Amino acid sequence: MNNLLKGFILAAVLMSVNNNNAQTHKDVAVKPLQEASEIPAYRLINNPDGTCSFEKGTIPSLKHMNTTTFWYSNKTEEWEKNAHPAPRKQYVITVKGKIKFKVSDGSTFIIEPGVILLAEDLNGKGHSWDMVDSTVWERLYIPITENSDDFFKPESK
Repeated sequence: MNNLLKGFILAAVLMSVNNNNAQTHKDVAVKPLQEASEIPAYRLINNPDGTCSFEKGTIPSLKHMNTTTFWYSNKTEEWEKNAHPAPRKQYVITVKGKIKFKVSDGSTFIIEPGVILLAEDLNGKGHSWDMVDSTVWERLYIPITENSDDFFKPESK
């Protein structure tokens, strides 16, 4: 797992600490990356016929993304597991859990810590997912500013 993703995860973990249950934490020094690298990613996309598919690729590290906010979630509702389109163009960063995503043609892929999901299937039936070997999915949602580059680089075929 690269340092940039570890930094995201560290921020999410620190945010999830409940103030009512104060805990003592050691100072953690996060070293900056010395060179640019790429983070594995999957991008959910719409097809012209309204179905959903995915691409495997990467997102560069050390790249400033066009975002304005983010939030952390560890809750899951049943409707989320049924086929649905993404509510907005966004990065989904898994902090804990292993999730199997399924697209229209039945193809699947796995998202786990260290792999970024880029949700861009904003129309049609969308995607569905199930947890694998877990009952918890902790994640950060990071919406991408409208009309901004997602920096996704598809894998060479």
